[in-house]
Amino acid sequence: MKAIIHIGLKPGVLDPQGRTIARSLGDLGFSEVKQARQGKVIELDLAGEDITIAETRVKDMCEKLLANTVIESYRIEIED
Repeated sequence: MKAIIHIGLKPGVLDPQGRTIARSLGDLGFSEVKQARQGKVIELDLAGEDITIAETRVKDMCEKLLANTVIESYRIEIED
């Protein structure tokens, strides 16, 4: 089973990397880009077959290590 975790900054948190990406794309001629937000994706290969247990364990991993929940939010996808 695989867990895919999408982590990004919460709304209202400054994103200097996202601003740099948007500005650089504009400089390269991609004027349609008005804003960018930068985040990260983490993929985990998990042992076990119980999706409910996997979701609970991955949420625990995010809360304890993978995401800084003060400034970041996360979304978990579990695939068989």
